[in-house]
Amino acid sequence: MQKRILSVAMLVALSGCAVQAQKSSKQPAFTPAKERLEAYQKRQQLEQSSIVGNLAFRNTGPTVMSGRITDIEVSPKDPNTFYAAFASGGLWKTTNNGLSFEPLFDEQAVMTIGDIAIDWDNNETIWIGTGESNSSRSSYSGVGVYKSTDSGKNWQHLGLDDTHHIGKVIVHPTDPNTAWVAAVGHLYSANQERGVYKTTDGGKTWKKTLYIDPNTGAIDLQIDPKNPDNVYAAMWHRERRAWNFVEGGKTSGVYKSTDGGNTWTDISTAGSGFPDTDGVGRIGLSLYPGNPNVIYALVDNQERRAVEKKEPKPGALDTDIFRGMSAEDFLKLDDKFLNEFLDENRFPKEYTAKSIKEMVRNGEIKPEAITDYLEDPFAEKEGSDAPVRGAEVYRTNDGGKTWTKTHDSYIDDMYSSYGYYFGVIRVSPLNPDKIYILGVPILRSDDGGKTFRSIEGDNVHSDHQALWVSADKPGYLIDGNDGGINITYDDGKHWAKANPIPVGQFYAVAVDMAKPYNVYGGLQDNGTWFGPNTYKPSSAWTAEGKYPYQRLGGGDGMQVQVDWRDNNTVYLGSQYGVYFRLNKETGERTSIRPNHKLGERPLRFNWEAPIHLSRHNQDVVYFGSNKFHRSLNRGEDMEILSGDLTQGGRKGDVGYGTLTSIDESPVRFGYLYVGSDDGLIHASKDGGYTWTKISDKLPQNMWVSTVMASAHKLDRVYTSLNGYRWDDFTPYLYVSEDNGKKWERIGTNLPQEAINVITEDPKNENLLYVGTDHGLYISLDRGKTFTAMSKGMPAVAVHDVVVHPRENDLVVGTHGRSIYIANVEHLQQLTPELMNQQLHVFSLKQVNYNPRWGQKWSAWGDTMQAELSIPYYTSAAGSTTIRIKTDKGQVVKELKDQSEHGLNYVTYNLSVDEANAKAYEAALNSAKKEGAEPVKVEPAENKVIYLQPGKYTVEVETAGGAKKTQEFIIKAPEKRTRE
Repeated sequence: MQKRILSVAMLVALSGCAVQAQKSSKQPAFTPAKERLEAYQKRQQLEQSSIVGNLAFRNTGPTVMSGRITDIEVSPKDPNTFYAAFASGGLWKTTNNGLSFEPLFDEQAVMTIGDIAIDWDNNETIWIGTGESNSSRSSYSGVGVYKSTDSGKNWQHLGLDDTHHIGKVIVHPTDPNTAWVAAVGHLYSANQERGVYKTTDGGKTWKKTLYIDPNTGAIDLQIDPKNPDNVYAAMWHRERRAWNFVEGGKTSGVYKSTDGGNTWTDISTAGSGFPDTDGVGRIGLSLYPGNPNVIYALVDNQERRAVEKKEPKPGALDTDIFRGMSAEDFLKLDDKFLNEFLDENRFPKEYTAKSIKEMVRNGEIKPEAITDYLEDPFAEKEGSDAPVRGAEVYRTNDGGKTWTKTHDSYIDDMYSSYGYYFGVIRVSPLNPDKIYILGVPILRSDDGGKTFRSIEGDNVHSDHQALWVSADKPGYLIDGNDGGINITYDDGKHWAKANPIPVGQFYAVAVDMAKPYNVYGGLQDNGTWFGPNTYKPSSAWTAEGKYPYQRLGGGDGMQVQVDWRDNNTVYLGSQYGVYFRLNKETGERTSIRPNHKLGERPLRFNWEAPIHLSRHNQDVVYFGSNKFHRSLNRGEDMEILSGDLTQGGRKGDVGYGTLTSIDESPVRFGYLYVGSDDGLIHASKDGGYTWTKISDKLPQNMWVSTVMASAHKLDRVYTSLNGYRWDDFTPYLYVSEDNGKKWERIGTNLPQEAINVITEDPKNENLLYVGTDHGLYISLDRGKTFTAMSKGMPAVAVHDVVVHPRENDLVVGTHGRSIYIANVEHLQQLTPELMNQQLHVFSLKQVNYNPRWGQKWSAWGDTMQAELSIPYYTSAAGSTTIRIKTDKGQVVKELKDQSEHGLNYVTYNLSVDEANAKAYEAALNSAKKEGAEPVKVEPAENKVIYLQPGKYTVEVETAGGAKKTQEFIIKAPEKRTRE
């Protein structure tokens, strides 16, 4: 067997090649790790100095659909205790088998996690490899490795900053200072910081011990528990760009070290029985602890299947036959076979053999237009229509000297063509022939991989990412998938969900005008949902029988638009433009997806194709493919109003050259903007009939994440450009005051974080909201400067932001922690004039008096609390005094607050100081009507004296002597009348 051994000299030589290759590359430069870590420090500074640091978010769920898991680590002593790592939702721990979880990794440089390792014998030391390894469209980049020795209270950053994505972390079973990391490396750019790294000093220093080239990284590791010097690594060649994904290569394979990961040998050469071709993609490994020579490998084999050529039926037609065919020959074709071809290829009903022949006869089209109708010239062709081999399982019984494929037939409907998204295999610690493989379904084999069966349940989400298999109890599994966590005790016959936490991955959010209003959103792999904005995540719904959020559509949920005239008509859909109009009451669905005409090439749709409902006339729906479409009748008919508004597409296997954003000016109907994934922005002033390109003076070839027309000035337009798909995390943010003729860079003090969305406040033209891959920022000077808005919300990716026009609520759709809402009524009032004041007290809400304040409904219930929020703005930090006075000026309560520059909120429980109670009672009785019962001011059950109904004044005084007042009313309960 030929072996390939990587020496230090070879590593150096390969590193030199990598540098040269990177220098010669023409793609934009990726953001250096140093700048990303500096961005984290800048984010912290913006949080600490924020003028809105006291303006809190509330999380409104949802929870039940959860989000993508990347790893699960379970205590070997108590399986009720386990850690769950999420792709973009951070790290969580449960000690009660998933009934509740605690977040542990919310405030570091990143929240994305590739893998975790727990040293259970050393104070549960946690190692985190940041950066999800799934290589998806929203697989965020990490900044290396973190470690905590105090259960997640504090974290040390251990370096490997520029690895971006980590597939596996393993800690030595007896030496807590030795660990190995499988670094996949950058997703959208080549780099050298990938391969296998080893530390022997607890992460203080690292040595790269296995490296192949700038496009091949390490995706998995396994260690021999009986001899930790035996370490196995899976290497993966991958190259992703916005338009193409090379999912495998010759350099993918399995390597073995017999000296603790210091040197490595390729054990996956062709002579070993392991596939060794350009089609070898992601590889997952699993070692049987009872006999460490038994190892399984799950391989994503991108080689094409051998397809037996079948003789076509006499007269049957295929796509290529029309290429170059003369009109005369076409007209001779049998109508029966031509209609069969049209049906098989799903041509619209308007196209029949008779109608197409008439078009050819009249010279309207040539026969090859039929081929052109079906073929996207930019779609990558593999030279074969055969499907890929897909998931394959290999086994070695001799520690990798020889491998055997365990099954004869293909494992269909397991990986399809996207095995890069999966790659986990697990062998039972109790039986070397029982294995589990994870893909779209989860499959089990009881005969060493010869045959498989699905063990999914009706409450188990597809797309499986992590699996723990009990070493003590057969059939006890904890599964992590794109829909959260499932637990089974009988090997998949029955499953329980463990999704009590809000970790949904939203792409987009919307609101309606119902009372209370509903929030809508499309989620990664979890469809489209809607629910009341008032929902607080809890398990109470299980007693009521209905979850407050309801699912409206499947697939990957995308953009949503709601007709505010009835709050019932919803436009929604899934990936690549599969949108429909939904009547919520009846469930009726009508497709609104535009189609091209015979004689035209297929339309290209973005993964998250843009739609927009005109607020000027909500019968008008706008839709983006690579062209602009408009419907005047709620999507019943969809007109193509433009030519290609992109750079024209690019050869590859990922849809590209598509529109990503559409907006219409709230000021004028038909004043439109569109942006594309290849960096173009166009404007139309006539409803979409004519377009002008306005992006030539902007950075080129960036993804237009948002183009937004101002609600305050007709020709003002904002745009955010996103370099994520170049590994460029620069915050590209611009404004134009003249319909795109000139652009000005704004947001120059933002951290190096890719921008996903910019939204202008509908009531304050100076107020902007920006969502990045690591949080939310606001500007009060139209983008000249930004500050962080993060209280109550972790540093999670923000994908969409909507301001409710009636309720003044800011609704934030995050990709990892579901939906957050903050009322921004006071923020909207922060004009330059107000902020020039030393002090401003905002208006106070009326309080409805309740005689049960301070009491319990039962001996075991909670005490009913009274509460008034006192909002005020100060221009300087310091000690502030708040006095509560009666309408006669008597002080009944005095509070102290350590105020900060900006918005401040003091919560007042409507109590009276005991020292003021007698005087307060006397004042109330002095004003009572003749014959009325005397008022008694007495403590409630909780010993607190509460204010009575009436008018009161709040007086706020700063340390600098500024003083302002504001009135509020406690309204008495309405008395019931008897007829």
